[in-house]
Amino acid sequence: QVQLQESGGGSVQAGGSLKLACVVSGTVFRMTMDWYRQIPGKQREWVATITNEDKTDYVASVKGRFTISRANTGNTMFMQMNNLKPEDTAVYYCRGERLGKYYWGQGTQVVVSA
Repeated sequence: QVQLQESGGGSVQAGGSLKLACVVSGTVFRMTMDWYRQIPGKQREWVATITNEDKTDYVASVKGRFTISRANTGNTMFMQMNNLKPEDTAVYYCRGERLGKYYWGQGTQVVVSA
């Protein structure tokens, strides 16, 4: 059974940095992975993608500040978040996709204070 587990969330002041991690278990296949975030009462928002060929893409609001990457083993995905802003406050979720099936983690909270 494929499982995803996020970690690395926390509370920082504006301008600070955090590095999120998402560990994938239950599969040996390299999946396309995404980060999403959600503020209470709002729809979940796509943030970044790394494909199974390690091509990356970002939502405009985080370009130049966030970097998505993957460990060489392929089973851990990261997102380095720099120059954090209060509007980045959200629960961050990782998602994996393989053969049209999607898998979600439980989320990790990020709080950025002004």
